This record gives sequence, structure tokens and C-alpha cells, in this order.
Amino acid sequence: MKKTIDQGEFVQAFDDYNRGDSFSIAGRRALFDYLDQLGDDIGQEIELDVIAICCDYSEYPGAYEAMQQYQPEDMPVEGVEGDDLIEAQERNEKAAHEWLEERTTVIDVTGGGVIIQQF
Repeated sequence: MKKTIDQGEFVQAFDDYNRGDSFSIAGRRALFDYLDQLGDDIGQEIELDVIAICCDYSEYPGAYEAMQQYQPEDMPVEGVEGDDLIEAQERNEKAAHEWLEERTTVIDVTGGGVIIQQF
């Protein structure tokens, strides 16, 4: 990420381009951190292009919901005998997160949710 852009400017840019509904505020912060670190890792500044980011990444309430968009037939089993609903949901969320990580970039959003790079 260009060092001349701080997190606040990055977050505001989505509203300035009428893309405020594309990502939550927490999601925008997570994207900023990810792209800033990516730029440092590759030794190259990443230009802020709100429209391209909206095309390349999507935010979901959880990994399980994101996985449903791509491969519903590969969905983990809902649970096993003796599980309560929360245990089954947690296991499915973890399995879906791992499934996505094998295929694309997954960015965890503080407070819940994930952002994935479209694939």
C-alpha cells in the first residue's frame, strides 16, 4: 500500500467511490492491513484502486457462507451424533476456512467474517 495513504483514508475511499456497501468498516481495515503487508512483502507499493479491490475481493459473514458461493457440494458434513449445534457450526466454519485457504487468500475480519480473493 502506498505509504502516503493511511488506514483512515483507505476506509473513506470506499465511501468516496460509492462503494461503502462493498465492505464493512472492519473489513476495510482488514483489507488495508493485508494490502499494506503485501506491499511490504513484495517490496512494491500497491496502488489504491477501490473499483479493482471491489472486483477482486468479497466479504462474507463467515467462511462457510463464502464456501457456499463456490462449491456447495464440497460442504463439510453438518455434524455428527452427539454434537450440539454450536459445535457443528464451529467445526464447519473451521473446515470451510481451511478449504478456502487451500484455494485463495482468506482475510479474517475483526469481530467476525472473512474477506476472500475471488477465484
